[in-house]
Amino acid sequence: MPTNQQIHLVSRPSGEALASNFKLIVSETPALQDGQVLVRHHFLSLDPYMRGRMNDAKSYTAPQALNEVMGGGTVGEVVESRNPKFAVGDKVVGMGGWQQYSVVDANQLGALRKVDTTLIPLSAYLGAVGMPGVTAWYGLVKIIEPKAGETMVVSAATGAVGSAFAALSKARGCRTVGIAGGPEKCRYAVDELGFDVCIDYKLHHDAASLSKALKDACPDGVDGYFENVGGMVLDAVLLCMNAFGRIAVCGMIAGYDGAPLPLSHPALILTNRLKVQGFIVSEHMEVWPEALKELGTLVATGKLKPRESIAQGLEAAPEAFLGLLKGKNFGKQLVKLA
Repeated sequence: MPTNQQIHLVSRPSGEALASNFKLIVSETPALQDGQVLVRHHFLSLDPYMRGRMNDAKSYTAPQALNEVMGGGTVGEVVESRNPKFAVGDKVVGMGGWQQYSVVDANQLGALRKVDTTLIPLSAYLGAVGMPGVTAWYGLVKIIEPKAGETMVVSAATGAVGSAFAALSKARGCRTVGIAGGPEKCRYAVDELGFDVCIDYKLHHDAASLSKALKDACPDGVDGYFENVGGMVLDAVLLCMNAFGRIAVCGMIAGYDGAPLPLSHPALILTNRLKVQGFIVSEHMEVWPEALKELGTLVATGKLKPRESIAQGLEAAPEAFLGLLKGKNFGKQLVKLA
């Protein structure tokens, strides 16, 4: 069995996460038991939710254990199998974690899924045709419930979730407005992702200024908002929401270092009779087949062409992850392992 490199979480951050919270470990891969397969990971997914799991705090999922492999989504190839459902060479997606190889009990429901790379790149199964894409789909379709002609807004617009949101929203006949950081990202949002407008939040130092720009971009107000950021951005959008608007709350990256995120105008939730609903996409596995079918078609037909930021090698994962939390990535953040 091959020698395996892993990255462990060895300490919990106090405030901002640091590279020193992680440690590169070399370990021996255990021999396979009946029902198990050995997967060589090609790509590791880095996602904002991982920051919350680094804390030892109550959340929707258990904290990441110390001195164990950091959890995360992976795609790769079966290189050895003692399970009749999986053959050597099968391309698979799973939660292999921050390591080069994983030993998986392939009989465990949902532990490993075979994927077709004929028309869809393997890496896309960690982004547009994976958890981020389904996250966008669920928030839009099941919570916001868009109608043709309405105005949809998404923050972190050029990330893995935001880019999928744009394609799904435009397919439903909605005016689609993004909020992103920097002129290059905003140009990409409009020119390649199909947003009608993209607002550069870095040009605005407070919610009032950002809200004015948003009102100019959304002359008919905002009917649906997909929240990834919180803080000033949420304050700005709340000022533009129409009566009976819907807000799907997916992430609050502005507060992931533990700082409180007070709302400036919470009364608008009442006066505008807004629906505000948080969700965790892994709690809605029943929608994944429908969502993945639509997302896969969008990617295969070229209607969704998300960008990827790719760090090279497992040892690059911590710095790439810290960069993701600061918005340094452009599109889906991946680590190439093979």
